[in-house]
Amino acid sequence: MEATLSKLSEDASFSQRIDAMHRRDRVCLTAFVVVLWCTLLFALFTVWPYIATPAITVILTVACGLVLLFNTAAIVAMLRHYEEDKHFIYSLDLKHLDEMRSFGR
Repeated sequence: MEATLSKLSEDASFSQRIDAMHRRDRVCLTAFVVVLWCTLLFALFTVWPYIATPAITVILTVACGLVLLFNTAAIVAMLRHYEEDKHFIYSLDLKHLDEMRSFGR
């Protein structure tokens, strides 16, 4: 009976660690997307006055929009995949981290 309770406690702790890693990855990726948007928009608006040809302004604006759209979509898709398979993805990471910690002792 004690072994079962210990196993349930370990599983709950492991699940909490997985959730914490997933939460941290979500926060970091969200911050990355925000920084990406700010950086590209800053660069676009900074060079805007120096562009002499209106066609180049349109090309740069469309290119910037596409880069932002595709990068944001890719990160959202990755986060959805991580949400679906987080136990598989993060359990491997946690097992390797635990092994490295026990090896260093």
